[in-house]
This record gives sequence, C-alpha cells and structure tokens, in this order.
Amino acid sequence: MTKGVKIILAAVILIFLGAVAASAAILLNKPDSARVEILQDNKLLCTLDVEKDAGTYNIPDENGGYNVVEIYGGEVYISEADCPDQTCVKMGKLDSGLPIVCLPHKLVVRFAEES
Repeated sequence: MTKGVKIILAAVILIFLGAVAASAAILLNKPDSARVEILQDNKLLCTLDVEKDAGTYNIPDENGGYNVVEIYGGEVYISEADCPDQTCVKMGKLDSGLPIVCLPHKLVVRFAEES
C-alpha cells in the first residue's frame, strides 16, 4: 500500500467516525421539551407535560384496540397494548429523539417540538 492510499484511507476512516459520533449525539440526545404529543392516525389527540401530567392514559383506536401510555417520574412509555407484535411496548421509555410508534393502532408518542 502506498503512502497516498494510506492517507486517503485514514481520512475516510476519520470522516466515518465523525459521522457516527454526530449521528449518535443527535439520536441519543433527549430533547429539551418537557411535553409529549400523542397522535393517532396523524391527528393530535393531546399534549401532556411530563412533569405535571403524571398518570395512566388509555388510548383506544377506531377498531376497538388500545394502548396504555404511562407518564411517571418524568418518563413516558407504553406499558400495555393489544396489538399482536407488542413492538410499542418493547420500545421502552421515550428518552431520545425517536418516537414510540404502534403501527397497528396508528399511534405515535413523541416529544413536542418547541415553538
């Protein structure tokens, strides 16, 4: 391997590592918002304050299904759902920029954008 190829390879590796670090910082950084939005079928059902609105919220869907959204201790998660795959329950706490999504019930729980 020539010296030029080694320099190019090192530059590509550094750019790759920088991109990975930047992506991780963006995805794993909890938003400053203390509010969450619950949307169903792309319609805003409610906006809740994570600190003030602690409790359990049963969110029914149009076909008789449901999701249970819980807010306690500043944490938001779906504790129960009657969908077959339980992906929304397995997603755990809403602690990054990524929303909790239940595709069968068309439900999204996400941090509210600051306006």
